[in-house]
Order: sequence, then C-alpha cells, then structure tokens
Amino acid sequence: MTPPPAKPPDRGERDLAAWAEYLAQVKPLPGRSRPLMPFPPEPTGPVSPPATAGIRTTRRPAQSTPLVIGRQPPGVDNATWRRLRTGRLPPGRSLDLHGHSAQRAYQALEAMLRRASAERLRCVEVITGRGQREGSGVIRREFPLWLNLPTLRPLLLAAAHAHSGNPGATRLLLRRP
Repeated sequence: MTPPPAKPPDRGERDLAAWAEYLAQVKPLPGRSRPLMPFPPEPTGPVSPPATAGIRTTRRPAQSTPLVIGRQPPGVDNATWRRLRTGRLPPGRSLDLHGHSAQRAYQALEAMLRRASAERLRCVEVITGRGQREGSGVIRREFPLWLNLPTLRPLLLAAAHAHSGNPGATRLLLRRP
C-alpha cells in the first residue's frame, strides 16, 4: 500500500510565509517600522463586534420618528410644509380608495407609492373618504398605520390634509430618491 499524501500546509501558514517574503522586499517610509504581526491572530473566544459598528455611513439611517398626518416632521422646511398643508403643492398622482377592501386598498396604496417614487413625483394625494360618521371607516382608520409600516415609511417624508374641512383626502410628500 502507498502512504497517504502529505497534508498541505495550513493556508494561514502559506499566507504568513508569502507576506514575510514580500515584506523583505519593501523599504519602510522614514520614521516607520515594519509591522510585527502581519495578520490578526485567530479569535479563540467570543468575537466582538467590529470597531466600525458605531460609525455612521453615507447611507441614511432608518426613520425613527413616526409619520403623523398634519404634523410637520423634521427635515421638511417651513415653506414646503406650508404649501403641502394648505393644498398649494399640486399632487402628481391621485388614488381613490372608496369601495376597496382594506387589503386591496393597502396593495393599491403601496403600488401607487412605489410607482410615484420611481417616477420621482414629489406629492401624491390619497382619498380615503370621511366615513358615514366621525371615526368610522376601516381604510381611514388604518391609513395612518399603513404609512408607518417599514415597507412604506422610507418612501414618505410628510403627510397632511390639504383642506382642513376635508379629512378624507391626504397629500403625501415623497422623499427624493
């Protein structure tokens, strides 16, 4: 019988040998020395989070403040807020949810907001209706909750009723992509 083949050297050992060979050819800058340990040692205990975990990146952090219809959110200047709140910011698209079930209404809202965002529209209007009496209407009651869901909240910047006498229509200010 033939003996088993020799075990190949550990990849870490090969890397260390290659690094040492390369480092022998490098002349350090004045005032600098060669590193003593080219690679960090293998962790033996629990791994701690990387040092960059607390550093902010260029990516926008998740929106932590809930969107409230009729309240000026941070990040919206006074002039834009006034135009949205008073109805002088014209909507690029409108969606009427009368007669929809709650599930169909949410699906239509999500689809419309995604299309509007892709088309770089700034303002859209959603008509939920006022209901038969104060506080009635499933869609009108659920609408503010839908706006704060993780699927829709990143698309939205502000929400306001364009006319104080008609709480059944809401204008939404979309984020710029």
